[in-house]
Amino acid sequence: MMKTLYFDCFAGASGDMILGAMVAAGVDQGALKHQLASLSVQGFTIEFVPVNRSGISATHARVQTVEQRAHRHLGDILQIVYASRLSDDVKDRTAKIFSRLAEAEALVHNEPVDQVHFHEVGALDAIVDVVGAAICFELLGIERFVCSPLQVGSGTVAMAHGRFPVPPPAVVELLKGIPVYATDIKGELVTPTGAAIIATVCEEFGALPHMTIQRTGYGAGTREYEKFPNVLRVFVGEVSAPDSVSVSTERLWMIETNIDDLSPQILGHVMDVALATGALDCFFTPVQMKKNRPGVLISILCRDGERSKLSEMLFRETTTLGLRSYEVQREALEREVVSVETRYGPIDVKVARMHGEIVNQMPEYEQCHQAALQANVPLRQVEDEARLSLARLQSSRE
Repeated sequence: MMKTLYFDCFAGASGDMILGAMVAAGVDQGALKHQLASLSVQGFTIEFVPVNRSGISATHARVQTVEQRAHRHLGDILQIVYASRLSDDVKDRTAKIFSRLAEAEALVHNEPVDQVHFHEVGALDAIVDVVGAAICFELLGIERFVCSPLQVGSGTVAMAHGRFPVPPPAVVELLKGIPVYATDIKGELVTPTGAAIIATVCEEFGALPHMTIQRTGYGAGTREYEKFPNVLRVFVGEVSAPDSVSVSTERLWMIETNIDDLSPQILGHVMDVALATGALDCFFTPVQMKKNRPGVLISILCRDGERSKLSEMLFRETTTLGLRSYEVQREALEREVVSVETRYGPIDVKVARMHGEIVNQMPEYEQCHQAALQANVPLRQVEDEARLSLARLQSSRE
């Protein structure tokens, strides 16, 4: 089992929200403050205040500082971190978070990473938020981090360089490849500090995983809304370790459209283009459409990153005027490709396992097809030979 932390970012995320949520989820305040005191800086205090956000009891991490220094470089922050008595894991995680943030700022301002000036996130309270979050992760023994899609907010926000649209440029860079959305809620819901922490520690994004929930916590944002709880919710619990799981779960997208006026030759072309564009699968299903016309249902399975490209391809290549898209969950067995030697030449065999036991083995069709033509033998004979060679190989390893 793996101790897992799930960020439920229906109201976005910020450094203080993460810190407050972790304390609400059970982190010992005394242990956290003791470790923060080892930072080689002075002039800050931190307290955790119970607040109410639209009917939800939450914890607000309130950091107060006397320092007003506006700018720091990445090297300045790393020097503060590594001069402390924090554990190596906390130091390294903090360094990764700020390094990722520096890379995003460097892209936005077209500057070398080591010359980037941190503004808002270079302030002492932001350093406390990031270091404090890293300390909390260690205190709770978190091994796996998962995050929901993040609501980013809308409107504009005032920053050091002026007023920018929400989400601001650095946040956009940090959240590339991560699912986000916006509603009519005004304001900056995901801050650079919050985005940097989540983008660095999380490798999985999507729905709440199958887990045994042990603790929950709500971290409050500073801004208050009417009938909208500005809080970050976290779940802490146990999830089966990946090495012990025989079925992996992945959130994918299905794109569909019904067509009754397209040549079968073009349909074949559409499938080829879809697979070349990044579709995981493409298939056609006969359907009966309006006016008793026989038609075809085109279904394309893909990851979120390829959805827009494949949708555009369908509009360009077919006669459809509209598409349906919906999120699906795919469960897949553990698999590997094993190359075996046969009297017909080398053949790749796709091997699927469940709980460590082989439950399916499929020789690569194209290789078997070519080998059968060259040897002038039945295709089934080549496939059987590949399976027999795999069995011998597995036996020799035992």
